[in-house]
Amino acid sequence: MPEAPPVVEVSAVRKTYGATVALDGASISVAAATVHALLGENGAGKSTMVKILSGLVQPNSGEIRVCGEARALTSPRVAQSLGLQTAFQEMTQVRDLTVTQNLLLNGEPVSAFGLVRKRRAEEIAVAHLEKLGLGFIDPRAEVRDLDLPVRQKLEIARAVFKKPKLLLLDEPTSTLSGRDIDWLGRIIADAKASGAAVVFISHRMPEVKEFCEFLTVFRNGKDVGSARVGELPEEEVVRMIIGRSLTSTFPQREDTVRADETPRLSAREVSTGARLSKASFDLAPGEILGVSGLQGMGMQELFLGCFGAAPLSEGHIEINGKPVTLMSPRDAVRGNIGVSLVPEDRKTEGLFLKLDGLKNMSLPVLDRFTRFGLIDEEAEADAVRTVMQSVQVHDRAIFTRAGAFSGGNQQKIAIGKWLMTGSRVLLLYDPTRGVDVGTKHEIYLLIHEFAKSGGSVLLFSSEIPELVNLCHRVLVMYKGSIVLELAGEQLDEETIIRAALGESADAGARFEG
Repeated sequence: MPEAPPVVEVSAVRKTYGATVALDGASISVAAATVHALLGENGAGKSTMVKILSGLVQPNSGEIRVCGEARALTSPRVAQSLGLQTAFQEMTQVRDLTVTQNLLLNGEPVSAFGLVRKRRAEEIAVAHLEKLGLGFIDPRAEVRDLDLPVRQKLEIARAVFKKPKLLLLDEPTSTLSGRDIDWLGRIIADAKASGAAVVFISHRMPEVKEFCEFLTVFRNGKDVGSARVGELPEEEVVRMIIGRSLTSTFPQREDTVRADETPRLSAREVSTGARLSKASFDLAPGEILGVSGLQGMGMQELFLGCFGAAPLSEGHIEINGKPVTLMSPRDAVRGNIGVSLVPEDRKTEGLFLKLDGLKNMSLPVLDRFTRFGLIDEEAEADAVRTVMQSVQVHDRAIFTRAGAFSGGNQQKIAIGKWLMTGSRVLLLYDPTRGVDVGTKHEIYLLIHEFAKSGGSVLLFSSEIPELVNLCHRVLVMYKGSIVLELAGEQLDEETIIRAALGESADAGARFEG
């Protein structure tokens, strides 16, 4: 019996945007009932390949075969009709529509008169969500009101709704952690069991090892190698991804904490509504203080409260040992030492994607370059260029809109924006989410050098190894409270995970806040 052809086979595909070459003869083949990882740095061509297989863009040359037949994927409708479904990292939901409307978009049940049968649509949505273990999502809720991880789950739920032959998962774990990743593992296993092929794009090697059987690496628009997962050591895979070896993923942690000085930032019994309750900590000059917890446990509220973006219902914030009232982020940024926040979603909260890098980075300090209502554009550009060099972003970002850059470069621009202000406290909320291994290393070095210079960092990460290897101390949150503080030999992944799950029986007794 002849072997079945691959579900999708892409051969020598080339895609250019003017002078920019996004894909340069890239190929990938994905068999039925397998999970195939597509790896590469931001800008390597992965997202362009996903868009081509989704029918969003068309290649300049090359061939695409679906189940052995050459196909032209001229639109998303054509791709979906052939069984190709995508869950995008940059989520495609319509924020003003409900969960049900998004889930069934363009496929709602209609009456004989062409009217949407709303009750039936809701029944279908509820049944699908419950089948996927997402029965807690209100089908009538507007997407704009959902947390980012829930929106990511909805994006995946929509992709699997039509039982695809090929399921494309573009950075599906960039907003997920802990049990949510276990949930995704079950979704992938079910898709594979049904005979579907899965393309899994990720920067997290542990998940590639857990979920995938094969991998293909893209670099500079080309495929530079494919292998069965486990055949190559991780160091070799990293070398294939970035074109060089990393001597160490994390920089060596140094004792930069100035514990004898007044804390730069302190929280005193702060609460913000129902999700954050009486949280206290001190952040010293030169310290990298980590925060860990599962989604919805109060970490985001803690960061927003320290930045003046969420009103405190109880407690207060101290800067240099003195109580302050932060009525807005303006108060935090323009304080005597400056507190800056790199938020969870850089695209909607951290950057203006239609503005160029220069305007994004200079906006918080635009008055520095303004006299009599006129901007000294030369001085502005010189200052931005200096900071861009420090965060390793190419000069072309100065005059290129932020939305045209990879996620890693966007994140470095978001960080550089606050370095422009001279802030001495950086609140970093999952700063390496959705960026490649090379850019992660560069961000780690930025954090490390900022602390060495005397800056203070409050760091939340959904990747616990980052907290263990970068931070001097880690606070663990559970149900809106800080339940555990770890440092030194106590600082390990298992202890953090147990406390985050509420399984550390003596957590409260060991907290020294």
